[in-house]
Amino acid sequence: LLQLAHPKVAAGVAQYSRFQQDPLARLQRTMSAMWSIGFDESAKAFATLERVNNIHKRVHGTVEDHEAVARGTPYDARDPQLLMWVHATLIDSAIVAYDLFVKPLSLAEKARYYEESKKLAELFDIPNAIVPRSLDEFSAYFDEMIQGNTIAVGPAARSLAHDIVYPTPWILRPAAPLFRVVTAGLLPERLRSAYRLKWNRPREKVFWLFARLFRLLLPLIPRPVRIVPNARAAEKRLGLS
Repeated sequence: LLQLAHPKVAAGVAQYSRFQQDPLARLQRTMSAMWSIGFDESAKAFATLERVNNIHKRVHGTVEDHEAVARGTPYDARDPQLLMWVHATLIDSAIVAYDLFVKPLSLAEKARYYEESKKLAELFDIPNAIVPRSLDEFSAYFDEMIQGNTIAVGPAARSLAHDIVYPTPWILRPAAPLFRVVTAGLLPERLRSAYRLKWNRPREKVFWLFARLFRLLLPLIPRPVRIVPNARAAEKRLGLS
């Protein structure tokens, strides 16, 4: 939802993605690609990266009516500014989610994570000139994007968001109400309101209760479930497991 809040990203997803027809398959493909790029041996990781870049080459067009930018505004999935925004949402979400659902990170750990994330930005051809140099600069960039005029949730983003938080596959429906609470709780207030996600004191209490409960239960989850296969294989190669 952070990514879709950029009107050009929302336009690209709306016009090219078919995740509404098969959301589970889309999720599996996306996560498999990111896990491969992050953890697999170089040859396999670069092959995956090339496939992603080839898909991005085909994603370009113009924004339609009733969005925050003028109708006909061009977009391209290889636009460095769009790539930077998508990259930033992944980094911010990883830090926020780890902090809440795994364990609090120290400032030094967050800074190290951010420094290492620059390698991913380089792999996706994001120019060094627009990549924030430090965690402080990254936080300033992210806050400026959230509070500025570039990020603006429009009809396309709301439609896509509805399909995400109200999933159609039956296997996802039982957890969907809790999923919506967690999604709303993780979003900045401005975007939560823009997506029209319900938020009140009882929901906030459920959100924080879930976070505490998840942290307590996480160590009890078996490693094969808790850690993705690509990461386990990387640990084995490096002698960390």
